[in-house]
Amino acid sequence: MKTHPLVWFVAVTVVSLSVAMADEKISEVPPAPGTVLKEATLESVDAALKHGVDFLIADQNPNGSWGGPTRTKGLNIYAPLPGAHHAFRAGASGLALAGLIDAADVRPEAATAVAKGAEWTEKELPKLRRAEMTTTYNAWGHAYGLRAISRLHGLAKTESEKSKWRTLGQQQVDLVNRYEDVNGGWGYLDLFDDLATQKPSGITTAFTTATVLLAMHEGREKMGLKLDEKVVASSLLSIQRQRTPDESYVYSHDHRYSPRSPINRPAGSLARSQACNACLRDFGDKTITDEVIHRWAERFLQREGFLSIGRKRPVPHETHFQISGYFYYYGMYYFTESVKLLPKDQQVGYAKRLAAILLERQEKDGSWWDYPLYDYHQPYGTGYALMALRWCRDVMAEK
Repeated sequence: MKTHPLVWFVAVTVVSLSVAMADEKISEVPPAPGTVLKEATLESVDAALKHGVDFLIADQNPNGSWGGPTRTKGLNIYAPLPGAHHAFRAGASGLALAGLIDAADVRPEAATAVAKGAEWTEKELPKLRRAEMTTTYNAWGHAYGLRAISRLHGLAKTESEKSKWRTLGQQQVDLVNRYEDVNGGWGYLDLFDDLATQKPSGITTAFTTATVLLAMHEGREKMGLKLDEKVVASSLLSIQRQRTPDESYVYSHDHRYSPRSPINRPAGSLARSQACNACLRDFGDKTITDEVIHRWAERFLQREGFLSIGRKRPVPHETHFQISGYFYYYGMYYFTESVKLLPKDQQVGYAKRLAAILLERQEKDGSWWDYPLYDYHQPYGTGYALMALRWCRDVMAEK
């Protein structure tokens, strides 16, 4: 009998889910706040941005990328060689480069790091494909590579340079379209590889789909990229099917059949809901009103403690509401993507509150990280945080 390489991964997840299911009746009222956060100021935010840039400059690989397949632990995320690590590095490098650019550090060493990252992006992103039939981690690499490309396009001084980045961005859109799931949208695992379908037929997730679509939307807005409207429409439908009556988003397409599992309830959906709401709103879904965005923004900030409990834990989904550590900075960044859709005067309070949390969470070396993922966690976490913190600073400065 064939033993599937994902059996151990699924087994760990099932055990974690079973433990969390025992807490089905846990109240969703957040615990009493602990440490009182210091108020964020423009000066403190600037200092944190500089410290984060310092980390990325020091952590950058000689070839211009960030991260690698080292620093393993007892339980490692499934990563079939060598393609999975190309995808992980592409995603982490895209986030790090995007964060580095958003930080707008004028020092020469920051400009050098951006130039090295741009060179790696131009050379390596066209090679990105799925690792094998079981994994489509490349969706993350295409999405965050596209985020970096949009920013490199913005930095370009000549039309020929802009055209280069526009061409590379369009290529990433076309590549990721190949891997749209048969149920619409994108996932990161394909458990049904024995079916050998041309398009993935595995676990499409609303948040992966939102991640890809939001990167595409930014590329269209900033570079004029062309999107396949059929792919967009089927992907949006996939997200909408995974939305529950309480406005949460279930973890994956199959989770629609257990919508009250802890991970699918509002506290479990805290991070995913930010990305999904922003995506649907950007693409014209009128059900995502300002009231919905406010409701989820308040819920996110009030219940941030649930996400924080999961930070740095090495086992996925082992804590309250089946939250994983890697939900944390993902949620922080997409919180900003959601809240920035509100009227300007309604963004300031959220920016100050989020900035205070991000300042509190910065590590001594200048990085931010939430889950030990080989050697990718510090660059990806720092990239998310720098992009989020820069948004906070811009909103605070406009007041």
